[in-house]
Amino acid sequence: MKYRRDEYLSHLLDESSPREMLVEMFGPLVGLPEEWRGQGASEAEISLDAFAFDTVETHWLGNASPAAIREPFVELDTPDERIEVDGLGRRMRLLKKAATLPLPFTHPVATMDDWLAIAHCLADSPPRLTPAMCRAAAQRREDGALTIFGMPGGFALPRQMMGDEEACLAYIEQPELIAAMLQAAGDLSCALLARMECPLDYLFVHEDLAGKSGPLIGPAQFREFVEPYYLRVWRLAQERGAKVFSVDSDGNIAPLLDAFLAAGINHLHPLEPAAGMDIVALRKKYGRRVAFKGGIDKHALRKTPEAIHAELAYKLLDPAMRGGGVVFGLDHRIPNGVPIENYRYYVRTAREMLGMPPYEDIPPDIPPSPWSRMAI
Repeated sequence: MKYRRDEYLSHLLDESSPREMLVEMFGPLVGLPEEWRGQGASEAEISLDAFAFDTVETHWLGNASPAAIREPFVELDTPDERIEVDGLGRRMRLLKKAATLPLPFTHPVATMDDWLAIAHCLADSPPRLTPAMCRAAAQRREDGALTIFGMPGGFALPRQMMGDEEACLAYIEQPELIAAMLQAAGDLSCALLARMECPLDYLFVHEDLAGKSGPLIGPAQFREFVEPYYLRVWRLAQERGAKVFSVDSDGNIAPLLDAFLAAGINHLHPLEPAAGMDIVALRKKYGRRVAFKGGIDKHALRKTPEAIHAELAYKLLDPAMRGGGVVFGLDHRIPNGVPIENYRYYVRTAREMLGMPPYEDIPPDIPPSPWSRMAI
């Protein structure tokens, strides 16, 4: 089912929810489509269009991410890997047979002087938001699309510029550098929001600030640096009509959840069970204060039908999980090694538990919504 923006927002915010939502947030890992073809899957199954997932049309109304400040170029390109230098000067490596995103192994910032030399990556020149873009967004919103604005993460931006270890240390050893980065990100975000000539629905921030053992910065650093930055941007986004402030972070973010909520966050995903994020326990603890998306253990799909059923029964049938405020889906990409028959069983069983018709029974004259990434 394709949701309109108002229907999706009502479901997230518990204003009204005619039925539950089942989505696929990220899609398959590299290599899984080939596995499924070898197991006889149809092309509609491989594209995920066959499974009638819920979707919402989206329109990105600008973002304040760092812009390229140099021409990227490729150093090496083989069937197995690609090494490139990106627009920020980072050397990036993509292992083609195992990943979809390249990872940096050099970074442009170690000191304040380094940052000042490239801080123009967060400049608003050329203009990132124009009246024509606002008019187009207003029309798309009128037609039912969810309008989204993206801001840099309070940890993700320093991490992007410095790398994991150096960024973590900088919160303690170079606090003025972290503050300068987030000041620049807030200045750009607020400048764009201030001249936004159309309503906004959704503020999005990508963080990925945690691993299985916990977050890479603690609540004290979050409250000192990230909370004021979040609140500054969120308050202006609310003036533009935004109702949802969503954060995307893998890993165990439980030690930061209270800090996230204090900073305005009211939507969390993808809630990795392998990192200890139990969506049912979190729902019972936080109630309707925050919406959740994801939370179904992707690794369960490699196991038996009985194990898949048990995972879904725990997550989908608890009364606390029903009636809005939760969007059900896998906690990240569909792993390699998941048989197509297991995936079919997962979707059939989830739809049955949520009171949805089987995806196979959707009449041909009512085609399922095309699959689209729902990691927002």
